Amino acid sequence: MIKDRVGGLFLWLFLIYIYASNSITMKKLLLLLLATVTTSVFAQNKINFDWGNFDFLKDQTEVNVQMKFDHALFHEQNLTEAEYLQKRKDDITAKKGEAVWENWISQWEKCKTSGYLDYFMNGINKKSKKVVFKSDAKTKYTLIIDTKWVYAGWYGGFIGSQEGKLTSDLTFVETDNPSKVIMKLQGDKILGKKSNNDISWEYGRIAAAYESTGKLLGKAINEEVK
Repeated sequence: MIKDRVGGLFLWLFLIYIYASNSITMKKLLLLLLATVTTSVFAQNKINFDWGNFDFLKDQTEVNVQMKFDHALFHEQNLTEAEYLQKRKDDITAKKGEAVWENWISQWEKCKTSGYLDYFMNGINKKSKKVVFKSDAKTKYTLIIDTKWVYAGWYGGFIGSQEGKLTSDLTFVETDNPSKVIMKLQGDKILGKKSNNDISWEYGRIAAAYESTGKLLGKAINEEVK
């Protein structure tokens, strides 16, 4: 959990602070680092409201959902999807063979086509009590999930693992007039939870981040739409 990792980091910095007690300069540097880490960590893993509010949903029972994955960037290097996939192909074929890669890329394409969207809707519909979110629905409003940045995390079995992260623009528009934006939010580096059987693979951890994003948005909607 993020709180456990942050707690461990704070403890580590505190111990260094104790050992550096004779150096005023070192103390100041450590306190500055601690403040920076705290601000950075807690500014992430949440839904940010850019503009608008949920009032337009108060007389709605269903909302259509679409997902975009056209311009997603990956990891700290901001790799394009083509660059990311080439790296994964090289790594998987070298370590596990061509057959494993063919299965991997097949699952990746399925997730892009429908899997990630299904996980998002599963998450949001668990939390949103008054409004149901569906794909290909004929509704007044549409929610567009525009994937901006993805971190696939890693899986180490008994050693441990790190969750996937997702940054996405979440935009509500009029279905018949998509240029008319009603509300805009952003999911900022949302951490996925271990919620599926494919968590040992990148697409499974990314799917979990979509589900977590849905849950956070659904929770925010449920607090406002009674």
